[in-house]
Amino acid sequence: MPPSSTRPFPARPRLGFVGVGRLARCLAAGFAAAGYPVVAVAGRSPASAQRLADNLPHCRAVSDAQAVVDASELVFLAVPDDNIGTIANELRFDACDGRSMALVHCSGATDVEVLARAREQGALIGGFHPLYLFSGEAADLERIAGCSVTIEAQAELAAVLEALARALGCATLALPGGQRMLYHGAAHYAASFALAALGEATDIWRRLGFDEEQALRALLPMLAGTVEAARGKGLAGALAGPVSRGDASVLEQQLAAFETLGEDHAALYGLLSRRALALVRRRAQPPASVEAMADAVQASLERSLARSAGST
Repeated sequence: MPPSSTRPFPARPRLGFVGVGRLARCLAAGFAAAGYPVVAVAGRSPASAQRLADNLPHCRAVSDAQAVVDASELVFLAVPDDNIGTIANELRFDACDGRSMALVHCSGATDVEVLARAREQGALIGGFHPLYLFSGEAADLERIAGCSVTIEAQAELAAVLEALARALGCATLALPGGQRMLYHGAAHYAASFALAALGEATDIWRRLGFDEEQALRALLPMLAGTVEAARGKGLAGALAGPVSRGDASVLEQQLAAFETLGEDHAALYGLLSRRALALVRRRAQPPASVEAMADAVQASLERSLARSAGST
């Protein structure tokens, strides 16, 4: 019988971290503050590992990932995606003196099955992905409260990971197996793609004589207000602009203006306008002009596609 199956997994396991970057520093500090024992950390930089250990009660900076396993019951792999499988396949869980063991990675994109070698040796495996952009500042520990952590694990380990998330003040999401790429890719719309949209806006405003600093000073409060409106009213309720008001003529003029810019500016604007139309259709009383707006967007997208085909 695998060693980790000889006894139930502890509700408050000894925790260890492989990787001592921004995410690990925040999680380790949060878990320790909640009374969980963080007993061992290891990273590529021994000095960084030691700094983290020095800020945690009864924690040791150890030489390598295997030493973290040897000291812990629940090991978090807080390392880049490309390194998760390599490290996991090198770890030994078959000599843990009958301790129940678990190996969990903190990636949103990497499949939990990359940890299968640990499961073959009797360890529980799972994923623990905080939906938060870690700054590396001490304020992360306060700001992460209220965020969500996506968990993928079997019931026994999932219960422990959910308790750990709650200890950080976070909500939890349960992710079915095999869906991490769609989950993680879609999350970019609330993070990197939001920045890409701001980049598009500042690029276009630069043509009008505004520099990036001026553009961001104007646009960031609008973004913050939009986020707060969505929090209170939902997506369809927070929607603003010509699509929300049903201003078909304004939308048509905007699409035409973007078409004059060339490249893919009009196509991007058209595709996002199509998504805005999908939101406004959710309302109990969408604008009467919603179909006219949809036709205008479709016509603009077709013109953009024709121009793109003609330029190849």
